[in-house]
Amino acid sequence: MITGGRVFDGLVDEATDADIAIEGSRVQTVAEGIEPSAADLVIDATGLWVVPGLLDIHTHLDLEVEFDPRLREAVRHGTTTAVVGNCSLGLAFGAQAYPGRADDPQSNAVVDCFARVENIPKGVLADGVSDHVRWSDPEGYARHFDDVDLGANVACLIPHSNLRIHVMGMPDAIERDPTSAELERMCSVLSDALALGYPGMSTDGLPLHYLANEPWKNEAIPAQHAGKAELAALFDVVRAHDGIVQLTPDPDDLKLTLWMLTQTVGRFRARPLRMTVTAALDLVQNRRAVRPILALARILNSRALGGRIRFQALSAPFHIHAEGVTTPLMEERPAFRELLGREYDDVDGRRQLLDDPAFRDRFRDDWFSGRRGFAGVLRRLGLDRSTFSRELDDMVVRACPGTDWTGETLGSLWRRRQLVRSGSVPDADASMLEDLAPWPIVDESDFLLALLRRFDLGFRWSVLVANDRPDVLEELLFHDCTLPGFNDSGAHLANMAFFDGNLRTLAIASRRDERRVAEAVRRLTSEPAALFGLDVGRIQVGAVADLVLIDPNQLADYDGAASTRIEYDPVIGHPRMINRSDGVVRAVIVGGEVVFDDGEPVSQIAGHGRFLQRVGSDR
Repeated sequence: MITGGRVFDGLVDEATDADIAIEGSRVQTVAEGIEPSAADLVIDATGLWVVPGLLDIHTHLDLEVEFDPRLREAVRHGTTTAVVGNCSLGLAFGAQAYPGRADDPQSNAVVDCFARVENIPKGVLADGVSDHVRWSDPEGYARHFDDVDLGANVACLIPHSNLRIHVMGMPDAIERDPTSAELERMCSVLSDALALGYPGMSTDGLPLHYLANEPWKNEAIPAQHAGKAELAALFDVVRAHDGIVQLTPDPDDLKLTLWMLTQTVGRFRARPLRMTVTAALDLVQNRRAVRPILALARILNSRALGGRIRFQALSAPFHIHAEGVTTPLMEERPAFRELLGREYDDVDGRRQLLDDPAFRDRFRDDWFSGRRGFAGVLRRLGLDRSTFSRELDDMVVRACPGTDWTGETLGSLWRRRQLVRSGSVPDADASMLEDLAPWPIVDESDFLLALLRRFDLGFRWSVLVANDRPDVLEELLFHDCTLPGFNDSGAHLANMAFFDGNLRTLAIASRRDERRVAEAVRRLTSEPAALFGLDVGRIQVGAVADLVLIDPNQLADYDGAASTRIEYDPVIGHPRMINRSDGVVRAVIVGGEVVFDDGEPVSQIAGHGRFLQRVGSDR
């Protein structure tokens, strides 16, 4: 029993004082004054909020589920359901080893697709695949969860890139359109998976997503090679099963993006195509980008057109961190990609490239591209099509060995270096700022490359790319055509951490009133559950008992940005960025069992999470 709490059921925009009785895995009673004497365990929730388990609808926890089925870093922030298989990438088809490369553990589609797109080192991925992945199709993937002690529920999308590789093989999946027989096979595999309970599929068009293995390092991931005919056929399969498509469109191809978004329209079809789209962001470089897409979404969702589309919104200022060159921002320009394309631990290879004058010239051209002439005018008007500003004053040092630069911008360091050269600052600064590289540093692009050469991955910096205006951020989170959830949990190990994204949404709501909190709870629970067709996200008699107890006083004082840090994770075997919301979440209950209590996962209890099937599926 949970007694004395303020209950937000996830269904209505109000809260009530109620006790909750749980028997087995389900809610038995929700009412005031239930006699607790018959309960085996009584949790006093006086002064606490009791909410349904929170959904994280955009994660890349696919391999982490295999490493750590308890999903500790997600569950500690109140997440009880994680959607994986996003951005056209996932494990539904196993490792997909490349023929003729049996001796190389990194020669498989999982490593090839995930390593650069999600900034996860190849070694981490290869170890995880070797140790855990034993299936080769969606049925085997679904069945393997019967033997996994999940600490949270997992819903899996069918990943388009891996589906293409499964049917077409490599390199055909990135070189041509499917034959009619191959497209028919893709549709059949997708249909069978949806019948098994998969909620839908994901596809991707973001021009920052490249393969990591030779000889395809300059090739976009397979989903980006699909044409309209292929997409239309796959979308029709998803529509027929009343499933959902997770879409990351190409902002540079507005015609294709518009076509894809309009596929949600149900007016002239049997039903709308459910869509969740990444992402609604208040971009620092382009303040006007988000308004038109939300206006379009409202039109598509109108009664006249009958669409069902929601853009995903990140509930925090979007700081992207970098370990030297390792950051998704470096995928924006060809010369940047040359540097990022070197293996994670290839220090000598990066240094060799940086010492090449021809490369530095290419890098300089890309660094200053779009910052002069007419493009520069658009940039100053806040209409830049780039995410990465490439302004040193926007780049903040987070760590740099042997220096005290933490918190300074690269712009301030560049200007200090100019003073060093003029003799206007002490010699102590001169030795560090002057002797950075064996070649002349004539402009700011040279300066950045010199820092990368000197400190490599030890040089950590960040850029704020979106959501810096609190009022606009709140508007995006509570817009009727969005849902909170572009958290990317489990991806970009050292570049971003938004495991606590749902708590940040609740914290923003709590600054208003209780009704706003109830609205936020609904948008984090029953609404995304309904969109994805999942039987979770509510507190009512008969529902599975996935619940979270939150301390509103601790939440009011919670600073999500300040809670972020880097720690070595012995389970994954690599440092990662994490959040700690200690004291905010008091307990997490999954399937009627406490899996997180008083600041720590419960070590002896797991296996109460479920592989979630879409409501109405056959499995």
